Amino acid sequence: MLDFYHFNNSVCSQKARMVLFEKDLEWRGFELDLFKSEQFNPKYLELNPKGYVPTLIHEGHPIRESTLICEYLDEVFPDPPLMPRRSLERQRVRLWSKTVDEGLFEGVTVFSFSAMFRDRLKKMSDIERNRRFRNIGNPTRRDRHISVFQKGVDSPYFFRALAAYDSAFTEMEEQLEGGSGWLVDGMFTLAEINLAPFFARLEYLTFLEALIKNRPCVENWWQRVSRRPCYISEIRDSLSVKEVDEMRISGGLIKSLFEEKLEQFKTWKSEQ
Repeated sequence: MLDFYHFNNSVCSQKARMVLFEKDLEWRGFELDLFKSEQFNPKYLELNPKGYVPTLIHEGHPIRESTLICEYLDEVFPDPPLMPRRSLERQRVRLWSKTVDEGLFEGVTVFSFSAMFRDRLKKMSDIERNRRFRNIGNPTRRDRHISVFQKGVDSPYFFRALAAYDSAFTEMEEQLEGGSGWLVDGMFTLAEINLAPFFARLEYLTFLEALIKNRPCVENWWQRVSRRPCYISEIRDSLSVKEVDEMRISGGLIKSLFEEKLEQFKTWKSEQ
């Protein structure tokens, strides 16, 4: 039996759960409420010293970091395969994983924080808010959260997030123009799984349409991925009405600001 520590509406937890679904694996879930800082419980920190979710426990060994969890599951439980056979194509899948980990993850955190979590922090007392910032062990993450809390869409991190998504979506459009429908080797791979939760979050926040406008191949790809049973089970159907409404309403409140910042980014890009 696999033990899996996660948070339902965590993009990193969602992509690992999609792999568990694809592999038809049995697992026992332990959900940690990130808004109650349960990820910093000393017992959980013994499993994951960074206090991140998810963490997979297999045969008594903790496997950390969602991208590594996905690859681990594909190696240990190889059927059905979610990585191509040839090394060159496997490297291409890992490049998409790198794109997610080094840009899209930070970006979606900024978008989500601007839309939803910023208001939650505003309602906290100074003591509660400062305690939450202190719990962020990574100084870079802490600086990003504080900047977005203080400045919202005017934070420089918001502009960087737009740049990361524009770059990734431009590359996706180019790679998908060949017509296979999938990003690598004509098959559904970890590239799709790693990207799917980030597309979903943008869609729930009402931001996705503006980002994929005039990118028909990306739009068709997303339609295919969002019909996949693993996506339906582990993202669409796993979210409560309350969670969906919170994302839609809070994102809608800053949608016009998001689109304004996106146009500013496009103008800046065209001038370079």
